Amino acid sequence: MPVPSFSRLLGRPLPRSSARDERLPNLQALPILSSDALSSVAYATEAALGILILGGSAALTLSLPITLAIIGLIAIVVLSYRQAIAAYPEGGGSYVVARDNLGRNVGLVAAAALLIDYTLTAAVSLMAGTQALSSLDPSLLAFEVPIALLLLVLVGWANLRGLREAGRVFALPTYAFVVMILLLTVAGLRDLTFHHGWSPDAPTFTAALQPIGLFLILRAFSSGCSAMTGIEAIANGVQVFHEPAPLNARKTLLVMGILLSAMFLAISTMGFMYGVVPNPDITVLAQIGQRVFGGGSVLYWILQISTLLILVLAANTAFSGFPRLAAMLAEDHCLPMQMKLLGDRLVYQNGIGVLVAITALIIVICRGDTTVAVNLYALGVFTAFTLSQLGLVRRWWKLRGEGWQGRMAMNALGSITTFVVLMVIVVSKFDEGAWTVVIAIPLLVWGLALIRRRYREVFSALAPDPDGSPLKLVPRDPPSGHHAIVWIASIMKPSLEAVRYACSFADSVTAVLVVQKGEDAGQLSQMWDRYVGSDTGELELVLLDSPFSSLLDPFCDFVMEQEQRHPERITTVVMPVAIPRDRLDVALLNQRAGNLFEALSTDQSRVFSIVRYFVPPRSTQGGATSSGSME
Repeated sequence: MPVPSFSRLLGRPLPRSSARDERLPNLQALPILSSDALSSVAYATEAALGILILGGSAALTLSLPITLAIIGLIAIVVLSYRQAIAAYPEGGGSYVVARDNLGRNVGLVAAAALLIDYTLTAAVSLMAGTQALSSLDPSLLAFEVPIALLLLVLVGWANLRGLREAGRVFALPTYAFVVMILLLTVAGLRDLTFHHGWSPDAPTFTAALQPIGLFLILRAFSSGCSAMTGIEAIANGVQVFHEPAPLNARKTLLVMGILLSAMFLAISTMGFMYGVVPNPDITVLAQIGQRVFGGGSVLYWILQISTLLILVLAANTAFSGFPRLAAMLAEDHCLPMQMKLLGDRLVYQNGIGVLVAITALIIVICRGDTTVAVNLYALGVFTAFTLSQLGLVRRWWKLRGEGWQGRMAMNALGSITTFVVLMVIVVSKFDEGAWTVVIAIPLLVWGLALIRRRYREVFSALAPDPDGSPLKLVPRDPPSGHHAIVWIASIMKPSLEAVRYACSFADSVTAVLVVQKGEDAGQLSQMWDRYVGSDTGELELVLLDSPFSSLLDPFCDFVMEQEQRHPERITTVVMPVAIPRDRLDVALLNQRAGNLFEALSTDQSRVFSIVRYFVPPRSTQGGATSSGSME
């Protein structure tokens, strides 16, 4: 089949055999999966100081103890996710851990929290990067929304081109930011050792608006925990890495945790030593950069530009995590099956498209301002942290392998700590917009459960009848000269009805099924023999393998090949079409038959026959679980 012109923007289709070639070495996977976590050091210290200053300038002395406590929590979470990767080498992170150990519904809570977190992370990162750009050039203030949307399209486009392409695009800015923080740290240590001295400067006096109490400290701690967003992305994206993927993912996660902790500690320490006070006109990181590099120096400008780039590219963590999580949910029949389909560039392009649309909506609603969104997106990640670690606690309790007591104790401590942070965030930021996420998570869980229940009903209703009458061709004398080629999406009632209809008028029938990734051709043949029969004469099943992700191209090629080999006979293409009953079914059904009809109607005249099969209406009770693909 010809390559569509729009594919030039995304690159030529990649064969499925090159999927392993699209996997990344650790040096390229790190910036793709860790840009969100590493970029958070640009604002995490400032977030904590912004709360502490409410207790007056004297409260800022608590910034270092809070930073050390957060680093301890980072260590616990990183070690927990390393254990999760070892236990679940195919990836999955919080959703898979919670689903397997705490139950499917609890797993949906973790999934809903992460889906919300990913969309908010993408929006906040792009808006923050745009605000950093407009602070360098105030004339761009009026164009923040269009600029953020343009950056969103560019990040989405880079991800649609494939993992390797995205790795090349995002590696340099991420490492540039890490190098600049390293240079800032080295220069700061040199200044503190040889010029400034190790006595901290007193911060500018600020009167206290609130007493320095436990709640204020917990609020500052929870705000500083914004440094932890994005840690789970590596556990979700294990399959991004070269083999051995689990080992490489664990190594990269450890490196990311060390880098994150070291950078966070360095910025907090320098902020404390130089007496930095939060200022709405200039960031804490910029104040440190001015003090260490000098406000007009080249290094200061490079620091600011690299910060701008890393904030924008932090959205890429969401573009890596959201589509993969959506594909896992689709595999579990909690999202439409289209979400698990790989695109021509071997990425989950439907998931990327949905994320672009939702993120664009958030940017427009927030008008490019991060004030509201930044108060929300930590809720999702800490909900996922808590459920993941609680799931691992139960796993160690059930398995009780070697060293299980220590592992369980570490995860128990982590789950308790992250739960406390979660509660503090909910209480302290409820009036600032956190209530929307508190409501959104249960609603999203309800929607995911509704989709799962509907798929159960439909699969149960469309499952073949094992006691049904066998399919047989009706002998014709003289032969009609008709041959039917039937598109088989899966061996279910709509496909079998299409085969039955083809047998009613054709001399010979070929049922064609394109084997999808993960399907067993032998098992499909056994199912065909069970429901159709093994001795069917001129009725045959042909299993095709697709070298690319498209399932339509092999079928179209097969039809054209048969027409060329047998020009003397009339070939009819028979396609089953599932007719949805309501709007939910419209979203859930894979209407590939329409795409197939369009693909086969472009080059020559053909005879088509559409066999409609009405999907049973929704009921209040779910049917038995089955699997398949609905057309």
